[in-house]
Amino acid sequence: MAVPFPPARHLRTALFVRHLRTVPTADLLIGLAVIALGTLEAFTVAVEYGATETPELWWIGQALVTGVLIWFRRGAPVAVFILMILAQYLWHRQGYEHCQTWQLASLLIVFHTVGAELTVRRSLAWALTGVLVFDSGAVDHRWLPFEEVIFLTVVFGAAYLTGLAVHAYATRARHLADHAARLERDRERQAAEAVAQERIRIARELHDVVAHSVSMMVMQAGVLRRTGHGNDEMLLGIERMGREAVDELRVMLGALRMPLDEAIPQPGLDLLPGTVSTLVSSGLRITLAVGGEPVRLAPGLDLSAYRIAQEALTNAVKHASDSEIQIIVSYRGNSVELEILDGGGGAPSELSTGNGLVGMRERAALFGGTFEAGPRPEGGFRVRASLPISHQEVLADERIS
Repeated sequence: MAVPFPPARHLRTALFVRHLRTVPTADLLIGLAVIALGTLEAFTVAVEYGATETPELWWIGQALVTGVLIWFRRGAPVAVFILMILAQYLWHRQGYEHCQTWQLASLLIVFHTVGAELTVRRSLAWALTGVLVFDSGAVDHRWLPFEEVIFLTVVFGAAYLTGLAVHAYATRARHLADHAARLERDRERQAAEAVAQERIRIARELHDVVAHSVSMMVMQAGVLRRTGHGNDEMLLGIERMGREAVDELRVMLGALRMPLDEAIPQPGLDLLPGTVSTLVSSGLRITLAVGGEPVRLAPGLDLSAYRIAQEALTNAVKHASDSEIQIIVSYRGNSVELEILDGGGGAPSELSTGNGLVGMRERAALFGGTFEAGPRPEGGFRVRASLPISHQEVLADERIS
């Protein structure tokens, strides 16, 4: 069954009511004030303006139309501006010499609206046009005295300038809001990037800690299995490696719960001799040599240097078979160089894309250093990293042996 359309007058009424709901409360109140003032003047002072009698009822209709125009002036400022000037023209054509108070107030409001709602260039053109129309006497049908021209210019110009000030303020507020929105988006993006970087750092730390300690434990357990009997030194090494792994993991997990500005103790190159001695006690052939004048490294640089040496040593132990492993730490004034050599079969090719070499390369790049890894011509594998030292202190009492 077809649904009949509502009558046209009902549709127009519904659209008017819907549009009226979107009118700002301030505009609605101003329009109602204009209607009320026009109605009051129609019933009180009509004769003083040149009417034949009081009340002059048709003034109420004119005030009602003007109030409606005031309601919708923001949506169509130019159209309302033109209609208000035409309405004033028709008012004077009826023989009235002076405009009413509510008419003058309405004209000031639309001049203000032109300045507030249009761009500066358009609003200035329309405001000048309106002032010239009134000053020329085109609306009043008479030549205006000089003092009246000055009065109209000042009051209409002031109304326009207040609108222009509102427009400038609104434009600045929009720019500030857009800037704040951009800053918020940048902040969220930077926070997301920081979280991603922190996840990568944690993954790298976990890989270095777990891979090294667990690899040593597996290697020592394999030796016990092959020999067929327990060895106190090897069992002690496995226990020590396990404790070290648990302790480092506990420190890292505790750091995640600490405020960002609180420092936590980080391992450094001073732990390298202990790591080497633990592996040597397990039967591995590992030598550590230190060249140059040892210096105190910045905490982050010290940690990265130690992790690079630790990871390279872990790879060497896994792939060097029974060959000798050499660790060389060289302090060269503006840099510290790490070199790990083994004489075994070398690291397999898949290491070049694994977490181990990638993590070492990232650590070196983080401090502007260089990293190289690859097979040696005489056999075996070589890892070399050079890390710039920006801030250092000569160690007077501490030496890496």
